Formats: sequence, C-alpha cells, structure tokens
Amino acid sequence: MGADYQHREISSVGEMLSVMASARHDPFARMLNVDLVAVLVAALLPWSTSGVGIGMLVWLAVLAATLELRPFLRSLLRPINVLPIALVALAAIGTLWSDAPWGTRLHAISPATKLLFLPFLLYHFERSTRGLWVFIAFLASCTLMTVASWIVAIEPGLSLKGTGDPATYGIFTKNYIDQSQEFVLCTVVLALPIIMSLREGKVRQALLLTVVAANFIVNMTFVVVSRTALVTLPIMLAVFAMAHLRWKTNVLLSVAAVALGALAWTASPHLRTTTDRFTRDYRLYKELNQPTSLGLRLEYWEKSLRFFAEAPIIGHGTGSTRGLFEAAATGPAESAQGHVIGNPHNQTLNVAVQWGMVGVVILYTMWFAHFSLFRGEGLAAWIGLMVVLQNIFSSLFNSHLFDFHEGWMYVLGVGTAGGMVIRARSRDKAGEPSKIVRP
Repeated sequence: MGADYQHREISSVGEMLSVMASARHDPFARMLNVDLVAVLVAALLPWSTSGVGIGMLVWLAVLAATLELRPFLRSLLRPINVLPIALVALAAIGTLWSDAPWGTRLHAISPATKLLFLPFLLYHFERSTRGLWVFIAFLASCTLMTVASWIVAIEPGLSLKGTGDPATYGIFTKNYIDQSQEFVLCTVVLALPIIMSLREGKVRQALLLTVVAANFIVNMTFVVVSRTALVTLPIMLAVFAMAHLRWKTNVLLSVAAVALGALAWTASPHLRTTTDRFTRDYRLYKELNQPTSLGLRLEYWEKSLRFFAEAPIIGHGTGSTRGLFEAAATGPAESAQGHVIGNPHNQTLNVAVQWGMVGVVILYTMWFAHFSLFRGEGLAAWIGLMVVLQNIFSSLFNSHLFDFHEGWMYVLGVGTAGGMVIRARSRDKAGEPSKIVRP
C-alpha cells in the first residue's frame, strides 16, 4: 500500500495528461485516474445530481483496477466500515417485515446505499497522497456557486430553477438547503487554515482565505440561507473556537460575533425574514392549523414518536413510513394533520420508525466511530470532524444522511478525510515523515 509509484511528482498539465493516458501499463497512472475522478465528483457535487451518481460509479470502476483484495478486506473489519455496511444491511433485511408494497420497500433501501462507498473511499485515500485535491475542488466549485447565486439574485431569469417562486431567489440549481449546507461547511473549514496561516506569518494567504470565507457569509446574509444553517453555523464555529483558540480570544470573538450578527440582522431584510419565520410558522400552526414548515415538522415528529412506540425494537420495516402517515392522517389534506409524507425530516426518527432501536443504535454508533476517527490535529482531521458534526446537527431537522446531496457530502468528506487521517497516523507510527503532495 505504500509503493513508490504513488509519490511521483507531476510538474505540468501536459505531463498529467500523458500519465493518465498510460494507465493501462502504469500503476501510478491508474492511481492518478482514481484521484482525478474523485476530484471531478467533488467539483460536480454543488451543481449536479446525475453527474455525481454517474461519477461515483465511474470512480468505483476505475478504482477496481488498483484494488488490492487482501488489504481491502482487512480494512472492512474496522468499525468505521462495519457500521455503515451494517446500516445498509439492516435496511435490506428490514424489507422482510414491512407492510409496504415491494416496490416501495426496495426503493426505500436506496437512500442508505451510498454508505457502501465509504469503505472504498477510506481504503483508497489511505493509499493516495492527493486527498486534499478533492477538498480544494469542492471549495473552488462552491466559490463559483456563490458567483452564480449573486448573478441569479440580480437576474432571476438566468436560474435553472425557473422564476416566480420566492424560494428560488438566489438559487442557480438545486435548492437553498443544499446550497446553505455547502456554504456553511466551507466557511467553518476555512477557519483553521486562516488561523494557521496567521500563526505562520502568511498574511496574504490568510487574507485570501478570509475573503473567500466572507464571500460565503455575505451571500448567506443578503441572498439566501436555510434555517438549518442558522442553527448549525454558530455551533460549528463554537467547536472551532473551543478547539483552536485561547479563552481571551474566544471572549473577544464572541463579542465581535454578537455585534456583527446584530449588524447583519439589521442590514439584511432577508435575514430578518428568515429568522422571524421561526415564531411566525409556530404561531400559524398552533393557532390556525396551517401547514407551515415548522408546524409540519412538529406534526411529523409527534406522529413518528407514536409509530416508534408501536414497534420500538425493530420498527415497522423498510419503506413503511408513508403508509403509517397515510393511516394516521386526519382532516383535510391541506391541514397539518392531514399531510402525508415518507420522510419525517429527522434522521433519528427516520431510522427509528423503520428499524427501531436496533437501527438507532447502529446510526449513533456509526456517527460516534466517525467522530472519534477525527479527534486529532491536522487539516484532514478538522475537515472530517466538521463534516460529521454538520451531518449530526443538521439531521435534527432533516434526514440528511439519507438525502442525496447532504448524504454524498458526508460520504465523500468522511471517506476522503478519513483515509488521509489513517494514512498520516500509520506513517507516524512507522516513524516516517509525512509527505504532502501539493497541487
């Protein structure tokens, strides 16, 4: 797994293309191709759904030419790999006791299957020295997305989402929840390299990264942001402050953050509207029974807890959620109580309704195993930690592990950063100097 061909330097684009073309006979070229497909997928993630799905299948096919069977099978015994496989296996086995139609049961397995890519990503980036390329590609792509967001905020007709719907304001493609997840992750991840650059006296680099991070924050403040992002961003920044800053610095930054937050709230009508919707949605739901976003979530969660209580050990089976909501619907379809849905907008409840405590234990144990993997120093550990924490906290309000976009953010982030961390720790134990290949 540590063959010398992996460390060959590439000095130009022309040399890279030449190496890629020689993949049939050159092991180094085959490894490079696997890395570059992963880079392409990361760049496509903010923009395309089908591109990511097709890209990951291509990546798996290219990886097959480099896979060493015995080391890969040994890696599957790690808890970080066993647990996601176990969750997918439970989803498959859960079809046996579900009352849903077989088509629904089989379709309900698919949201979890992306977790099967985790062992392959962890295995590959434990061998590769180019994991950082994946994150740079994602950051660059998200930065371009902010440009597109500003453009369609000014000229809505250029949006691929169409015009006329206020929910598409500032959205070039996908939706405001996906976009906010990307921007929040990039913002918080950049905090560490900014601090590291300042400590190393690299002021220009720190300023450049600060401008990039500020671009994400300003876009979320004045164009569009999800309420989930408003909750998760402060939590993730607080984790950064506790982990990497002195307490005096934390006090000063807390005061500055409160002041800047108040200024942003005052200056941005959009931000005020977004925050005011919390109380407005709750009032409309309670007093007028209107199906607001917050009110529907409360309704989904209350019913899901009842469903879980009816089958607390192994749940109602894979794909059973929609049928349960149909049976529990009361009143007209346009009322909150009459709404029918197949996803309770909470990852824990999504798992609990279908697979009971067995599923919940596997889910939380997997999150804990991945969280523990990233407890340490270094940029890769920081990226992985933020990916896991964002998924955990945002999954309080959505089923983000099973959602397409956020699920792939988790799989790519944990798989790539996890492989980098395992590689670095293996080299440290062996007493070898860590080698960083810079793009």
